[in-house]
Amino acid sequence: MYSNTIKKMKKQAYISVPSQIINSLSSSSLQSLLTSPKKSSKSSRFNLFKNPRFYFSFIFLFGLVEIFKMWGNLDPLVPFAAHPCSISSGVLISHQESSVLGGNFVSQLSVRPTVEESDQEMSEFWKKGDGLGYGSCLDFSKEYEKESSGILKNRKSYLVVVVAGGINQQRNQIVDAVVIARILGAALVVPILQVNVIWGDESEFSDIFDLQHFKSVLADHVRIVTSLPSTHLMSRPVEEKHTPLHVSPQWIRARYLKRMRREGVLLLRGLDSRLSKDLPGDLQKLRCKVAFHALKFAPSILQLGNKLTERIRSKGPYLALHLRLEKDVWVRTGCLPGLSHAYDEIIREERKQHPKLLTSRSTMSYHERKLAGLCPLNAFDVTRLLKALGAPKTAQIFWAGGTPFGGESALLPLTKEFPHLYNKEDLALPGELEPFAKKASMMAAIDYIVSENSDVFMPSHGGNMGHAIQGSRAYAGHKKTIIPNKRQMVPYFLNSSIPEEDFRRIIVDLHRDSLGQPKLKTSSKAGRDVTKYPIPECMCKNSNRHSTL
Repeated sequence: MYSNTIKKMKKQAYISVPSQIINSLSSSSLQSLLTSPKKSSKSSRFNLFKNPRFYFSFIFLFGLVEIFKMWGNLDPLVPFAAHPCSISSGVLISHQESSVLGGNFVSQLSVRPTVEESDQEMSEFWKKGDGLGYGSCLDFSKEYEKESSGILKNRKSYLVVVVAGGINQQRNQIVDAVVIARILGAALVVPILQVNVIWGDESEFSDIFDLQHFKSVLADHVRIVTSLPSTHLMSRPVEEKHTPLHVSPQWIRARYLKRMRREGVLLLRGLDSRLSKDLPGDLQKLRCKVAFHALKFAPSILQLGNKLTERIRSKGPYLALHLRLEKDVWVRTGCLPGLSHAYDEIIREERKQHPKLLTSRSTMSYHERKLAGLCPLNAFDVTRLLKALGAPKTAQIFWAGGTPFGGESALLPLTKEFPHLYNKEDLALPGELEPFAKKASMMAAIDYIVSENSDVFMPSHGGNMGHAIQGSRAYAGHKKTIIPNKRQMVPYFLNSSIPEEDFRRIIVDLHRDSLGQPKLKTSSKAGRDVTKYPIPECMCKNSNRHSTL
């Protein structure tokens, strides 16, 4: 997967037909072989059948015809193609792409699946989920629309926000920043993306997101400005660094409104999970408006993400995995990769040296965390789960995520069972990823696009990206999304005495309700993020649907 493309291309096998054979077998010469010379006398015809050469010629001719049939069936559209990289769907890879595209990807594309494999790919695993008729439904109340005119005219109050973390953390904070601006009736200055201390990514908002689209979609809800006006540049902003978790709109107004009106500018930092998940209906709809409509990736990112999608989908349906196998993930979660004793010791030592990296529940042992479903699935676990859920061996799989701790060896269980495994580096042409090099947020955005577009999506662990894609796929019609039921399935994974058939049946039963179906909100599930579970605030049944924007 990671080896040199050119070397792999040299290893591809093709069936070649000598031009001499093709040229020598014209229709006239073939016809002459099929018809015997005419004789005038009956005795001559009779002697022909007694001649052994007749039978040898007939057998030779029959074999030759069968050989041509076999050659003709290699590809009925391109019988003797100069560059036989045709795909089963009828889409052809250009000569340029076939010579420079990832060798592993092209070499596998050039092999047609058998009839049995094609039937397998159309199995239950690829079956689309039932959205129960739910669709986008963002009707704002008349009271909300009436308030909008006054808010959009306000030229005195401005909200400045600094968002931190990875791209998906930043997305969450941008969503809440728009809602807070609406609550305060203030204009929102385009959010400032704090430089990522881990990756050193200095991307700005407009590098990652389509700024004009962002402004346009929210034009009737919140006024978005590129910078503070000259009248406010010398203002001393009200700065808040430590907003409590899950605050209500009432708390925000009581805390900030008076001071912001006095100073004109409010500066907020560290907004992650600061705003309550339980908001009035109109503000929940605004959250969905921002997350699913306004935050569109920049054209260059979107274009490449869609190109990579087309390349992997040209072979058929595909599964996207978000794998959390990076070294820092194992350290922060208090879990172990399970590759070997040596690798586990490296993680233990790293955790001892940096105890503050452990995110929560520091008193729990690794085994207790695993049984509680708090550990990421490693490649072996992911492989067993996919097999149990019926993923065909021929499945095209895109995996998103950072470099796995342990390198290629960390992915071996997956690649052995599912050889058609690719990441964005495998799918991209030379130079296509170069503009995004050393831009972790942009690279993550490309992963996001290909994963969101997939026929089936599965994260190996929770996290902001998995949650964001889950919500986006739900809002798009509840596309199939497998959420591993880790807490309940781990005991069966650890029990090697269970027969394979029983194991598969158990795993399928555990995931019947974890395939991306609509999740209705109940009173016991208050506090659910509407951008992850958009029903009922942002989606409704067809009969009740009036607006999607």
